[in-house]
Amino acid sequence: MIYGYARISRKEQSIERQVRNIKAAYPNALIVKEVYTGTKMDRPEWNKLYNKVRTGDTIVFDSVSRMSRDTDDGIEVYFDFYEKDINLIFLKEHYIDTSVYAENMRDRMELQGTDEDEIFKGLNNYFRKLAKRQIRIAFEQAEKEVQDLHQRTKEGIETARLNGKQIGQKKGKKLNIKKKEPAKEKILKYSKDFYGSLKDSECIPIIGINRNTYYKYKRELKQERLLKNFRK
Repeated sequence: MIYGYARISRKEQSIERQVRNIKAAYPNALIVKEVYTGTKMDRPEWNKLYNKVRTGDTIVFDSVSRMSRDTDDGIEVYFDFYEKDINLIFLKEHYIDTSVYAENMRDRMELQGTDEDEIFKGLNNYFRKLAKRQIRIAFEQAEKEVQDLHQRTKEGIETARLNGKQIGQKKGKKLNIKKKEPAKEKILKYSKDFYGSLKDSECIPIIGINRNTYYKYKRELKQERLLKNFRK
C-alpha cells in the first residue's frame, strides 16, 4: 500500500497543496489528513496510520516537517519504520528517503582482502554516519522552523502592544502595558513640553520607544494634564 500523509496545524490553513503534491507524484496514494501540531507524534490519524502500515508499505510526505517537527521524536520514528522495512518518501527532501539511506548503508567500497581493507571499512563507516547526520539535520531544520515562528509571533505581538494595538482582547478595552507608565514618567521628566528641557528627537532615544508610541504617550499626558486642570 502507498499512503500519503498530509498535516496542517490549524483548521484555517489549507491542506490541499500537500494533497495535490502527493497525488501528482503518487496518483494511487491513499491520503490520510490530519489537523494537529507537528511538535507531537501522539496524533489521532497518525497513530491509526502507524498501526496500520506493514512491511513493504510506503508513506509519502510533502516534506519532513509534515511527519514531525521534533528532532528526537522524528528520528526515532524514522528508524523504527526503516527497521520494519516501511518506505518513507519526502517529496521536498528526497535525500533522506529511506531508500536513499538504505543505499548509503551498503558498502560503497568492496573489500579486497588486503591491508587496504581497513581504510575501506573506515570510509564506508564514514558514509553511513554522514547519511544519518543528513537525516538529523532535516528534522532539526523542521524543528527550527517552529521555534522561529514562535519567536516571530512573540516579537510581533510585543511590537503591536508597544504601538498601542489591541492583541487578543475586546475592542475598546485599554491595554495594560508594563512599560507604558515608566515611559510616560520619562517623557514628563525629559520633554521640554513638561518638566524637562529636551526636544522630542532627543527624548525618543533616551526613553527607548518608537516615535509613534512616544507621540501617543505624549498626547495622553497632555490630555491627562488638561483634564486635571479642568477639574481644579
